[in-house]
Amino acid sequence: MPEGSYLLGKSLQESGLHDLDINVLTLYRGSKVIPNPKASRVLEAGDKLLCFGKLESMRTLIPPKTIENRSPLIAPLP
Repeated sequence: MPEGSYLLGKSLQESGLHDLDINVLTLYRGSKVIPNPKASRVLEAGDKLLCFGKLESMRTLIPPKTIENRSPLIAPLP
């Protein structure tokens, strides 16, 4: 979870991920690994989530800046 995300400070239940058909399988917090986190677990900055669900729904969670950085540079053909 990047700093400033709308999901920070919300529990997994409040985040609405379940409504988007996204299942959180594992929560990585620092050096801790939390498999099958409870719905009451609150998300913090720096958390990483391993999710399973619809690809289009999960793409909405990626910040636009990250998507721009991952886009390949296309050079014109000679």
